[in-house]
Amino acid sequence: MNQAQPVVGVLALQGDVAEHLDAFERIGVSALPVRRPEELAAVDGLVLPGGESTTMTRLLENFELFEPLRQRLRDGMPAYGSCAGMVLLAGSVLDDRSDDRGGPGVRPLGALDVVVRRNAFGRQVDSFEADLDFAGIEGDPLHAVFIRAPVVEKAGAGVTVLAEVPGRSSHDSASEAGTGTIVAVRQGPVLATAFHPELVDGDDRVHRLFVRVIHESGAGDTRDTTPARADTTED
Repeated sequence: MNQAQPVVGVLALQGDVAEHLDAFERIGVSALPVRRPEELAAVDGLVLPGGESTTMTRLLENFELFEPLRQRLRDGMPAYGSCAGMVLLAGSVLDDRSDDRGGPGVRPLGALDVVVRRNAFGRQVDSFEADLDFAGIEGDPLHAVFIRAPVVEKAGAGVTVLAEVPGRSSHDSASEAGTGTIVAVRQGPVLATAFHPELVDGDDRVHRLFVRVIHESGAGDTRDTTPARADTTED
């Protein structure tokens, strides 16, 4: 059977939505903004973009998306989170706090067996860029943009560390696999990076990797793409 082209959703409540949509367009993959449960049900995989994780938690609740999204993740839907998206996909979050409207802070979706620390590299002025070796991506090192980025403090046995930054975080997040700070992971069909690949012009390798993850999961291979026929039954 030929692999069907997947339909990728980008959670469009806040953050770098347009940049992710543009990246998938450049590599010839259909991508749609997702704001409602019925739109979530129509995609084979979902990108959770960068933004502000406490605000995104509140918006997921307000748009009645949190529970449908958590259920789809439990059912094995592929997902990719960048920056705030990594925080939302985590099992637990350190340095959590309520949002500026008095909300409960981050409510993680629990799709990754990781402990994540928010804003681990400092404030906006401490943003930086680095070239990373990234497992599963061939070619030159990946140029990564970190903006108030999280890090993975602890990864479970089923989590694969894909990339690390040596000696940047002020917290102890050294992995067993190496001596650096963990900034990219994968567990089954779920991928996450602490950085923003959508902000690097001309390098869509992380987005191509996510499409490969979707294919590996089998999502989209058996999706019925036949248009629904009109109901001609008389009352």
